[in-house]
Amino acid sequence: AFNILYWLLSFLRFGTGGMTAQSYGAKDEELCARLLARSLTVSTAIAAVILLLQVPIYHLIVWAISPDPFLVGLVRKYYYICIWGTVPSLGLYALTGWFVGMQNTRLPMVVSISQNILNIILSYTFVFWCDMSVSGIASGTLLAQWAGFFMALALVWWKYSSMFIKVKSLFRSTIEDYERFFRVNSTLFLRTVFLVAVNIWIIVAGAKGGAVILAVNSIMMQMFILYTYIMDGFAFAAEALCGRYYGARDRENFSEALRGVWLWSFGLTVCYTLAYAFGSSIFTNILTTDPMIREVTKDYHLWEVLIPICGMAAFVWDGVFVGITNTVGMLKGTMGGAMAFFAVYFLFSGKMGNHALWMAFDSYLFMRGAVQHVIY
Repeated sequence: AFNILYWLLSFLRFGTGGMTAQSYGAKDEELCARLLARSLTVSTAIAAVILLLQVPIYHLIVWAISPDPFLVGLVRKYYYICIWGTVPSLGLYALTGWFVGMQNTRLPMVVSISQNILNIILSYTFVFWCDMSVSGIASGTLLAQWAGFFMALALVWWKYSSMFIKVKSLFRSTIEDYERFFRVNSTLFLRTVFLVAVNIWIIVAGAKGGAVILAVNSIMMQMFILYTYIMDGFAFAAEALCGRYYGARDRENFSEALRGVWLWSFGLTVCYTLAYAFGSSIFTNILTTDPMIREVTKDYHLWEVLIPICGMAAFVWDGVFVGITNTVGMLKGTMGGAMAFFAVYFLFSGKMGNHALWMAFDSYLFMRGAVQHVIY
């Protein structure tokens, strides 16, 4: 539920990153600084609204996902603690996007690693030493989120304070500035709605199939996420470099950066495809100890192997389109992918059952990349 909530607001990262990269390429430091101030202002305002509406949002989540009655009490405890992490989480979206736009991926990496290590240590301590159960996990996550946020702010000041000091009226923005900011981000928000719709349907369809199918689908999504963690890095690279050279109107270096991203992405996709083709059982055995789930997961091997092949172009073009702020193109790609997903699922689910879900998901990934390729 929190993933979906934050994912819907991930435009704060993508929109900030693309616009900052272009400003960096144009050597406009003042605009770079103002973009961060603008993005943090918007992220804080959105977080404040979510906190004010936390009770109806909670009931909407419980209604939409319909967890087992036994779990509702645990969900409530977790939710009402972690909801206070909205401010730092959305702030970190803005800060991460800004760092990427400034061609600096090391600092957000340091923040992310530090935050996750702290999360693990705090959660473990609260659960096993303080006997706090679910509340301990939520508290560990919340404290790590705030620590990561303040760490990122400190790193901004450490690295870029001289740039910010030069800017007079840092938070001064015209209506036109905010119009462009929201125009770019509103399109990204609509795109994310289609992404979330697909992911919610995977949860809903899995829940209808029972506990084993739900677990199998969770493992399949983890295999996809393992691939996305690497490919997101190259999407960020495409965003930062292509945005920078697009802002500088440097066609030669733009093409060179794009060629490099494609080559690296292709090489890693081959590696992932081979790893999933010959080592998927190793990953499955790490993710579950249940023999039935392990056995059923083997039936989905083909769809698992196709994930990297079908998804590569979508990640590369997403990065490029964010960098050049062609958010309409991203929306069209994701809309086309979502249409393919639901068409394939409803056409074949009657005969293929849960296999239709994963054929639809691979179709969705492929179509996203194909549509954007045509647009580019």
